Amino acid sequence: MLRIAVPNKGSLSETAAEMLAEAGYAGRRDPKTLHVIDADNDVEFFFLRPKDIATYVGSGAIDVGITGRDLLLDARMPGAREIEALGFAGSTFRFAAPSGRYTDVSELDGLRIATSYPGLVDAFLDERGIAVDLVPLDGAVESAVRLGVADAVADVVETGTTLRQAGLDVFGPVILQSEAVLIAGPVDADGSETLLRRLRGVMVARRFVMIDYDLPLALLDDAVKIAGGVESPTVSPLRDPEWVAVRVMVARARVNPVMDALYALGARAILVTAIHNARL
Repeated sequence: MLRIAVPNKGSLSETAAEMLAEAGYAGRRDPKTLHVIDADNDVEFFFLRPKDIATYVGSGAIDVGITGRDLLLDARMPGAREIEALGFAGSTFRFAAPSGRYTDVSELDGLRIATSYPGLVDAFLDERGIAVDLVPLDGAVESAVRLGVADAVADVVETGTTLRQAGLDVFGPVILQSEAVLIAGPVDADGSETLLRRLRGVMVARRFVMIDYDLPLALLDDAVKIAGGVESPTVSPLRDPEWVAVRVMVARARVNPVMDALYALGARAILVTAIHNARL
């Protein structure tokens, strides 16, 4: 039975549970439940703290898990490895300090850096030969400089508003671009390929839609240039031999410009359908 670790709370939890449900797996009905057996799919779910998932997977106690790339790298577990980016919970990690104080990370050598991700930051600075005194904090990192416990911070940056409110500006290179990832342990477990294939199907369904339209046969080559599909459109004859029905997958982000272009070309009866799951 495949053992899968799922975040039990936080920003990763809800979307991870939704993806697994869309992939056909049983979820938990009670948010306090920590263990669910899905006998139909031959899997066990363990709902764990996101920060602990890489440790459980890396040790081999759990076969695979969903966590953040930042949490995976911060754990520094040799046995845990990323096998697929899942396309949600994106975040950017940067250094920040009082405006104008530092311009390059080399200036941090010998200083105090506050962060909630000491393993991640230590590895980043160690690769560059920069030795600092790390101040581990569990949240509210942006207050560390004002309160005098650090000279700079390393934290997640979204809009930068929170940092600016604390009188801090980002500087230096990006430490990490993070997102939710599927991770595996040192051994490929039975059932992990099925899980990966199903999750990829969910991600395809979220990124693409299906467009159906009718078109004069003479315009088909031009229509294919507008929307060629993943491999090739499906083309079916209509009762009028001069017209065809076309079905094609299109990136969700491009659907409206594609519809506009097809209509301008001469396509009619253009319909868009959501894709609930896929195997490509």
